[in-house]
Amino acid sequence: MIRTLVVEDDALVAEVHASYVERVPGFTVAGVAHRATEALELLAARPVDLVLLDFHLPDVKGLDMLRILHARTAAPVDVIAVTAARDPESIRQAISHGVSQYLVKPFAFATFADKLERYARYRAEVEHAAEPDQAEVDALIGTLRGPTARSLPKGLNATTLENVRDAVRATGAPLTASEVAGRCGLSRVTARRYLEHLAVEGVVTLSMRYGGTGRPEHLYAWPT
Repeated sequence: MIRTLVVEDDALVAEVHASYVERVPGFTVAGVAHRATEALELLAARPVDLVLLDFHLPDVKGLDMLRILHARTAAPVDVIAVTAARDPESIRQAISHGVSQYLVKPFAFATFADKLERYARYRAEVEHAAEPDQAEVDALIGTLRGPTARSLPKGLNATTLENVRDAVRATGAPLTASEVAGRCGLSRVTARRYLEHLAVEGVVTLSMRYGGTGRPEHLYAWPT
């Protein structure tokens, strides 16, 4: 069983998330915490494999909690961000601090279950992998973060999503939404919707390019 700690400041929401965890085969709730300090105490007291981490905690910001968690836990603990924060900087910081998944509130149980099921498959495959080659490493990461039709937001198409992903992957340098749009035959607005979804999923990285007096450009790149 994958022992899961739910960290959520809203007691009612925490209860819902805990009930969701128990509905997914192979997962069990290791505890529920409403503050970062409570979460750290639970992590020190009992074994935990996975943390579902809200970014808006009353005592410590979620991104700071990520840093503390990785510094204080002796055994590796994976983290899935469960948050309403969808601004590019929060996403970038979360990915850079090693979240396994990024789950945007509000969400349906099917989306929640999809994230956990992919995480469980990833864990199982990693445990049985013996010095995988590059293709096998890519497949492992794809199991964890690759797009699935079930988890796509309304209005996104799986085939188009794959085309956008491949366009970013095939290019060595970061691309703007306009550049991706040109490669895929899409409008800039449409390309950006797909790119933002891939960034949330952790499939591509998001950075900013500042220059002049205009708004900064969003740059999307394949992780290195």
